[in-house]
Amino acid sequence: MEISGNIANFGQTTIQTIFMFMRIPESELIINPDGTVFHLHLLPEELAENIILVGDPSRVALVSAFFDSVESHRENREFFSTTGTYKGKRITVQSTGIGTDTVDIVMAELDALANVDFATREIKQQKKTLNLLRIGTCGAVQPDIPLGAFIYSEISIGCDGLLAWYKDGEKLMLKDYEAAFKAHCGWKDGLASPYFVKAGEEMTSRFRGTDPDGDDRLRSGLLRAAGP
Repeated sequence: MEISGNIANFGQTTIQTIFMFMRIPESELIINPDGTVFHLHLLPEELAENIILVGDPSRVALVSAFFDSVESHRENREFFSTTGTYKGKRITVQSTGIGTDTVDIVMAELDALANVDFATREIKQQKKTLNLLRIGTCGAVQPDIPLGAFIYSEISIGCDGLLAWYKDGEKLMLKDYEAAFKAHCGWKDGLASPYFVKAGEEMTSRFRGTDPDGDDRLRSGLLRAAGP
C-alpha cells in the first residue's frame, strides 16, 4: 500500500485502519522457520486465552502437573511453556524469567501470537484479549499476614520506567499513588519515575470473597485471597 499526501489530514480511525493492514516487517516480528515466534518458540495455535505466568521455568512443570491433559510443551532459554486443560478449561503456563526486560519480551510475543496473522504478518481485524495471571513469591510488611498465605496484588509498582515506552501508558498510571510514594521516599529527580497500575477489575472480582477464613479485606495494594 502506498501512502502519500499529508497524513495529518486523515482521521484517527483511518490511520488505525491503514496500520492494521500494513505488513509487520521481519525486523519487528521474527518468526522462526518452523512457524514459531522467535523467543517463546510457540505456534499461535499452541496458545490458550487463559495464561498463568511464572518467573522460574521450573514452576511451569509444578503448575502444569495439575492439568488433566497436556497438548504441548516448549522450551527455549528461560522461556518454558505448557498448554493443556484443567477441569475443561484450556490453559497455558508460561515462564518469563527474572526482570521486566524478559517480561516485556514475553508479553509482546504473546500479543503477537494472539493478534497477528503469521502468514500475512498483518494485525488481525478481530483482536483477542488474553487473561493473564502471574504467580510468584513475595514478602509482606503486615504482621497479621502469616507465612504461606496467598496474596492477590490489586496494585503493582514499577521503578524501571518501562511503562513510559508504551502507547497510552500514562492512562494506566495511578498518579496519586505515584506522588505520595515519591514524597514519602524522597525520590530523586534523576531516577526513572515509579508508576502504579491497578489490576483489571474483572480479574480482581474473581478473587473477592475467596478467603476460607472469611477475611475479605481489599487493601491499597493487597487483597488477602486465601489462608496459609
